Amino acid sequence: MPELPEVEVTRRRIEGVLRGRKIARLRTTADSYFFVTPAAKLRSALAGRTVSCLDRIGKYLVASLDDGARLLLHLGMTGQLFSETVQSPRLLSATARASLTPEAQRDGFQPDAHTHLRFEFADGGPRVFMRDVRKFGKVIWLAPGADHPRLARLGPDALEVSGEGLFRAGRKRRATIKALLLDQSVLAGCGNIYADESLFLAGVRPGRAAGRVTRRECDRIASALRGVLLRSIESGGSTISDYVAPDGSDGAYQDERRVYAREGEPCLECGTPVRKKVVAQRGTHYCPSCQR
Repeated sequence: MPELPEVEVTRRRIEGVLRGRKIARLRTTADSYFFVTPAAKLRSALAGRTVSCLDRIGKYLVASLDDGARLLLHLGMTGQLFSETVQSPRLLSATARASLTPEAQRDGFQPDAHTHLRFEFADGGPRVFMRDVRKFGKVIWLAPGADHPRLARLGPDALEVSGEGLFRAGRKRRATIKALLLDQSVLAGCGNIYADESLFLAGVRPGRAAGRVTRRECDRIASALRGVLLRSIESGGSTISDYVAPDGSDGAYQDERRVYAREGEPCLECGTPVRKKVVAQRGTHYCPSCQR
């Protein structure tokens, strides 16, 4: 988490807060592995710049600036990007959630030690924060015309997945079909939740060797993955633990899960208990009856 749907929902809901606004200053926490570009360089490069647009490439948010530079934001596992006006208990630490009353939890957010980016704007309007408790997220500044290996190695966007593309990619690898879906050089944006869900809908076990998945099965997987991703975007993404949209709302797709995180519960199609095992180094959920 977050995966493509959560990043796309974030992009759509925060773009209006960023686009066209001049950054007066950027405040940061101290240098850490969160900052691929050193914090001091970020503060210098972004001061006085205006955000012209916000795009998404795979799981990356890409802010284009008026001088031709770009700012890459990766939410990692626990990253949150939001306006200072929003309210959500998910923006609080576990300690704060436990110590504050529900009413106090709804008070305005106050930047904490995990708020690594604080965008302040020349118009004096709401600031934008990027918060990441575990610091698996990343921030990268790119000079005008520059590229970065993190973007260069990404494959086609997962929303553009095709059965033919999956089938061809599977012929070249000994990996499992789930590992193929998680490989960002094959599909940019697909992650654990949506890989499990799409393989269930396609009736394919995640541990099957990708080279043994037929062309017809690849067509089913591609169709299922596109449908799952689009439905999750429509419903605001999946809020499993930390994810919160920039307006403070939770996603709703987690209420539609067929297998993910439902170990031991009955399959919604056949009633067989959902199983969990490790595939591609990830906890993986599937129905032993519906998936072959």
